[in-house]
Amino acid sequence: MSQTRHLAPAVAVLALALVACGNAGTTADGDAAAEADRAAPPATGAPATPAPDAAAAGASVELSPTQGNQTAGTLRFAAVDGRIQVTGTVTGLPPGGTHGFHVHETGDCSAPDAISAGGHFNPASSDHGRVGQGAHHAGDSDNIVAGTDGTAPVEGWLEGATLGDGAATDIVGKAVIVHADADDYVTQPTGNAGDRLACGVIRS
Repeated sequence: MSQTRHLAPAVAVLALALVACGNAGTTADGDAAAEADRAAPPATGAPATPAPDAAAAGASVELSPTQGNQTAGTLRFAAVDGRIQVTGTVTGLPPGGTHGFHVHETGDCSAPDAISAGGHFNPASSDHGRVGQGAHHAGDSDNIVAGTDGTAPVEGWLEGATLGDGAATDIVGKAVIVHADADDYVTQPTGNAGDRLACGVIRS
């Protein structure tokens, strides 16, 4: 009986020690789990917002007649497959006429004859020519042809130009000119397209 009374305190101390160790392990594991939760990014359940589509960039121009002329129109520009698509309508042209149509280097239509718009937009210093057929200015586009009512639909392209990116090739802020005569796509530097019938500045 005396031996049993001596062992009882030792057993009690051992039991308390085991309980304390168990609690310490649980606390350590809990702290580690909490730290992992803080480090993990929150789960929102929503997909990331996609980047804007550069091809969606667009711009437009309102053409106004130069002094003594009646030519006007609205054109739209859109970046499509590495080129710039130009669409719209030009009115007030001589019936059945063919007319040069270009982007010019300066967005200034203040002069009565629009000479303030400068020459063709040509950031690469290329020869004038026909778009899609060898060397040409970034501002070169195909001629437009008026119907019997003096209205010309515009469905053309620019190649070597960009839209709204702020680069040297960007046409936003440049001018559009409709000429009195057809562009022959050969004569330097303007294609012998004659006087300027209308002018407008491209806006995004």
